[in-house]
Amino acid sequence: MKGIVFTEFLELVEDKFGLEMVDTIINQSELESGGAYTSVGTYEFSEMLQLLQHLSDHTNISIDNLLLVYAEHFFSVLENSHPKLIARYKDPIEMLASIENHIHVEVQKIYPDAELPTFEVLEKTDTLLIMIYKSSRSMHYFGLGLMNKTFEHFNSSADIEFEKIKEDGTEVKFIIRKNS
Repeated sequence: MKGIVFTEFLELVEDKFGLEMVDTIINQSELESGGAYTSVGTYEFSEMLQLLQHLSDHTNISIDNLLLVYAEHFFSVLENSHPKLIARYKDPIEMLASIENHIHVEVQKIYPDAELPTFEVLEKTDTLLIMIYKSSRSMHYFGLGLMNKTFEHFNSSADIEFEKIKEDGTEVKFIIRKNS
């Protein structure tokens, strides 16, 4: 997992819960990196899981809800650091439908060894998008948060539902209905 995911996560934890919480969750985790991350480094997903679990334990916020909030923060990071990636789109459905064929291609140029999930578009209209999310990691709530922020970015809204295809959350069907 790319280091920017870790550095931004710890920045969010510091902003929301304080530097002491950052120290606490790092010290409670058994991190091969020692909790020292660079945005361009690559780290084990298991480290993120440990940090999330310890933060959840201390805040009584579920890991899914933490991922949702973190994704909303991360969208702002992407928006500020790579504005051209988002600027080419005029509609949230169009942007989300192009994750696999455009956005992930551009991300791979910046982070060539990034392990990204796949999104297969099953159905797309002006107001409906049905996609299958597949990943070796259960981070579909992170994807949901990014989708929510995408609609917010375009001053729009949607009803987004998901159905787990695999119980562990590594394969999920998203049904996105754009509101008028």
